Order: sequence, then C-alpha cells, then structure tokens
Amino acid sequence: MSRNESRIAETFAVLRARGELGIIPYLTIGYPERESALELVPALVRGGACAIELGIPFSDPLADGVTIQRASHVALQNGVTVRYCLETAARLREAGVDVPFVFMGYFNPLLQYGLEQFVRACVEVGVDGVIVPDLPPIESDELHALCRAAGRDLIFMVAPTSTERHLREVAARASGFLYCVSLTGVTGARDRLPDDLPAFLQRVRAVTDLPLALGFGISRPDHVAQAHALVDAVVVGSALLDRIAAAEPGERAAVAEAFIAWLRAGTAATVGEGS
Repeated sequence: MSRNESRIAETFAVLRARGELGIIPYLTIGYPERESALELVPALVRGGACAIELGIPFSDPLADGVTIQRASHVALQNGVTVRYCLETAARLREAGVDVPFVFMGYFNPLLQYGLEQFVRACVEVGVDGVIVPDLPPIESDELHALCRAAGRDLIFMVAPTSTERHLREVAARASGFLYCVSLTGVTGARDRLPDDLPAFLQRVRAVTDLPLALGFGISRPDHVAQAHALVDAVVVGSALLDRIAAAEPGERAAVAEAFIAWLRAGTAATVGEGS
C-alpha cells in the first residue's frame, strides 16, 4: 500500500465482503506505562482487532469518562506528548503491525504541534485517520483540507442528539467511517445499549454510505451481537482499559488479547444465529 493511502477503506471493504463486524480497541498511549502500547497493540491485533484507536492524552478530555480521564492523566505524568505518540505509531509499524491506526486527540495539542506538521507526520509514521471530538465540522476546513491532500481520513463523531443539519454537514466532509456515539454522555462501560439506538443509526444511514462504527458503552459480547446488525464496527475503550488496569503488569498483554477475543464471540454468535 502506498504511504499516501489510508488503510481504513480497504479494511472496511474486507469486513463487509466477509459479513464481519470489526472490533476497534481504544488505548491511551503511555498508559499504564510510557511504552505499554508497544506490547498491548500487537496483543490486541492477535485477539482480532481490525484497527486500533490510539489516544493522544490531554488534560481536559471533555468527551471521556472517568476511566479514560484517569488514563490520560497517567499518560501525561509519564511524559507523553504528541511527538511521542507519533514515535510510538512509527515503532509499531516497524514492528510489523499493519492494521489501520486512528489517532483520537483533542484540537489544542494538535494546533500547538502544528496542523500541517502533524498531518505530514501521520503520513510518515503510518497513521491512517484522526478523530478530533472537540472540532465541529464547520470549523474543520483547515484540518480537513490537510487530511484530504495527504490521503488521511478525518473521522467525525455523531450522536443521538445530532440534528439533521449536523448529520448532513458531517456526511459531506467525512471519509473512512463515521463514529456513532451510542448515547448522550461520556465514555464508559454500560450494562446495556440504548433502546433507541436502531432509530438513531437509521438516521445516520440515510445521509451516508460510509461504514459506521459504534462507540461509548460497548463492553460485552451481547453488546457486540446487538451491534452486528446495525453497524460495521464497534469501538471498545473504557472496558478494555479497566481490565488492563486490574491486571498484573506481566499479564496485561494476555488480558487485553483475551478480552478482544471474548468480545469477538458476540460476532460469532450472531453469525451462527443467522446461518
């Protein structure tokens, strides 16, 4: 694959052709230890992850619940910067990890780093897309243009509270996939997914043919099974970080790998029911 091509579209095309639901784990770079991602990311891929969302820590992560806020705080204490996140992605590529990487980071650190420099570095190190949860579509012109010129995907988030106008604005700019927030609120594991989720996702499907990834609250195989009929992928963050935090240091990679494999059982169950 050319360095100027994103892996995301190809990955979702393969998933659709196979009728599979993708699982996208989220990790905060620099948590629990500064270099933990170098061990955890390959383990997540072994467990069956189709892509990895790599969190750039920030001191005021507005869209994140307690678990990811705590992970960001620890990562910042470990000295993690935007530059270090880029270096980590490069080291993972050098180690042979080939699934799509999507940075999830807030706008201020990217602006301080320099948007043009940041996008150029994403190309250099093999990061395929960027999610900036506090960047509204109508204010995204500069970063959107830079990403498009570099073949990177600027991935937008939509929520049940999104208006029809907002959905259309996002659909006009989006590439890669749309990140659909399952509920109103912040990240964190939940017992069940909202009852109005299908209606929300139908609204999103009406404005775009892009793949949809569902996040916020995914934590069990039955959530994955429920999502399989509705979206193309699920994003799993807080539930994964909670398990990593509870594991002994020497067991973290094995725990992470097993958790993703366990979640994939929800996909298998759904396939079996429909066959």
